[in-house]
Amino acid sequence: MNIVTLLPFIVLIGAMFLMTRSAKKKQQQAANMRDQMQPGTGVRTIGGMYATVKEVNTDTVLLEAAPGVHLVFAKNAIGAVLEDEEYNRIVHGAGDDLEVDSPVVPDDASSLTETDERADASDDSRIDLGKKDEAAQADAADTEPKKTDGESDAK
Repeated sequence: MNIVTLLPFIVLIGAMFLMTRSAKKKQQQAANMRDQMQPGTGVRTIGGMYATVKEVNTDTVLLEAAPGVHLVFAKNAIGAVLEDEEYNRIVHGAGDDLEVDSPVVPDDASSLTETDERADASDDSRIDLGKKDEAAQADAADTEPKKTDGESDAK
């Protein structure tokens, strides 16, 4: 056999080895991160819930999501162990006192309306898309509906 025919197989085996090695490395890092959990640390679950660790067991973790709300999670359900500063910033909003140089955009569009005289003049030319006025409705009610084909007054 020629080495050229074996080269694709060697490359394939090498790629598989590198992929499994990196996957094992990530699993080991995740296991180490979960082992570092201690009561009082903030965590994020894989579902996106932020909570504080109350108790760590061999396979489970007791979390406090809110005062008096305790939840039992599997250790594998912990996505990240957060530092205290990051946990407080996310959960309690602490440290959000950043000064913003850009203008603050209001929640409504009131600042986008024109304030010059041209805007007042355009108010007169608006088209009323609402219901007809009461007089027009009364006139329409007084008139009888027109007869269609096949209907007659004959008895």
